[in-house]
Amino acid sequence: MELSVMLGLLGQGLVMSIEIFARTLLGSLPLGVFIALARMSRFAPLAWLARIYISFMRGTPLMLQLMALMFGPYYLFGISLGTSWKMWACGIGFILNYAAYFAEIYRSGIQSIPRGQWEAAEILGYSKSQTFRYIILPQVFKRVLPAMGNEIITLVKDTSLAFVLGIMEMFTQAKAIAASQVSMLPYVIAAAIYWGFSIVVEYILHRVEKKMDYYHD
Repeated sequence: MELSVMLGLLGQGLVMSIEIFARTLLGSLPLGVFIALARMSRFAPLAWLARIYISFMRGTPLMLQLMALMFGPYYLFGISLGTSWKMWACGIGFILNYAAYFAEIYRSGIQSIPRGQWEAAEILGYSKSQTFRYIILPQVFKRVLPAMGNEIITLVKDTSLAFVLGIMEMFTQAKAIAASQVSMLPYVIAAAIYWGFSIVVEYILHRVEKKMDYYHD
């Protein structure tokens, strides 16, 4: 197989990997906020439910969660959802898993904000929702961005787990090419592309962090 053809196939896989990456962030970042608030709720049943959810999602392998979503409906309920379900299972699995990690990061950020800021906003006439949206949340994002960045970089590599659902992301493409060509070169190229992808994401996160630095020169 010519190198150009190999790169073209890996490029197609990279597009799918980027799609999984983007969908996961778009879904898990906002969902994590709601889970964090539920985890901190004074309504005990809701707080315990959120705690159990976070514990389960962080305590079981993402690969197992993806497989459960893909095959569970059929083996548990006899429902056949067709091949198109694998993209839904992938998206839902990644979002639910990463939302649990982001929720704990958000929670630590929210709890790091001094209680006095809530009280000052109340005196100024802000409602609790306005205080959280306009005063607390912007500070939380700034404080948790480094920790969020670590999880986001991990997500770049975790997109390869979609192979268990038969989704042709970059790792699956590399594995298929390597098997057909009996060569390690596709894996080497895929590793270089993952690394480059991570560097780009890391650079973007660094730029965002610098932009949110209130004390930059």
